[in-house]
Amino acid sequence: MKPELRLQFLEGMSRAATFVAVVTTDGEAGRFGVTISSLTSVSADGEHPSLLACLHHMSPVAAAILKNRSFCANLLHEDQHQVSDLFAGRLSAGEHAERFERTPWSAGDLGQPALEGATASFQCQVATSVLWETHHIIIGRVMNVRLSENPASLLYGHRAYHRAVQLP
Repeated sequence: MKPELRLQFLEGMSRAATFVAVVTTDGEAGRFGVTISSLTSVSADGEHPSLLACLHHMSPVAAAILKNRSFCANLLHEDQHQVSDLFAGRLSAGEHAERFERTPWSAGDLGQPALEGATASFQCQVATSVLWETHHIIIGRVMNVRLSENPASLLYGHRAYHRAVQLP
């Protein structure tokens, strides 16, 4: 790939504001979590709703999700930028399991860590995955959704955190 194409792609994608999610997993492969910006719904129809998450193939979180066969996608509240930084590895050089000691969470219906304060937490079973070049694309069947009273989500775009404002 041409280096200039990669740089232009990264700059272009930085201009797309998106919500911030922390994907967590717990089970035989251990407890892990990582901040991602590539999470989207696939379908609300079918036997279960489904969503898609993309994780780097070298991420220990991707390996743990694939082995544990379940995960929780936590959409962060607009005041949880420090939680995002923690699970992105910017605040801690420690082990993934140590990150859970620094923020409140509880086990969801599937036993997956649901972060307290998240605007929504989706407990998912892995339905399928595909390795596409450098990333695992993981599709999860949503088994349970926990919603908070405050739906104000944390956004990320232009290489910074943002809050959504309603336009007139």
